[in-house]
Amino acid sequence: MNKNKVHKVEIRVIYADTDQMGIVYHANYFRFLEIARTELIRHLGMSYKDFEKHGVYLPIKETFIDFKIPIKYDDIIVVHAHIEKLKHVSLKIAYEIYGLGNNLLHTKAYTLHPFVNKENRIIKPSSELYDIMSSGT
Repeated sequence: MNKNKVHKVEIRVIYADTDQMGIVYHANYFRFLEIARTELIRHLGMSYKDFEKHGVYLPIKETFIDFKIPIKYDDIIVVHAHIEKLKHVSLKIAYEIYGLGNNLLHTKAYTLHPFVNKENRIIKPSSELYDIMSSGT
């Protein structure tokens, strides 16, 4: 991960995120990634709402999660996110989730997002949007 371009978000795991054993249910990792992705984009100078105003949407086409160490109820995690790859019609964001204070790597993940219009057709974003995203690579 390019440490200079990484945006970090702290999240406390709530009870609703966990299963009966007190471990984060696997589907809830997607919420953690979405929080980090949203804040990364905001950190670069735009929001999802701004993208939508420009007629650009970022659905998830592909995702990968490597669960290394379970995350538990009331843990505070730090989600590191950065733009791993930017193409003219897609964006790949990489994530690493660490425990706050112990610096243990709990999870590695990525999401791949095509740029699409409201009709779900792949498009090239405006040069303004592309430049904002490229500032994060």
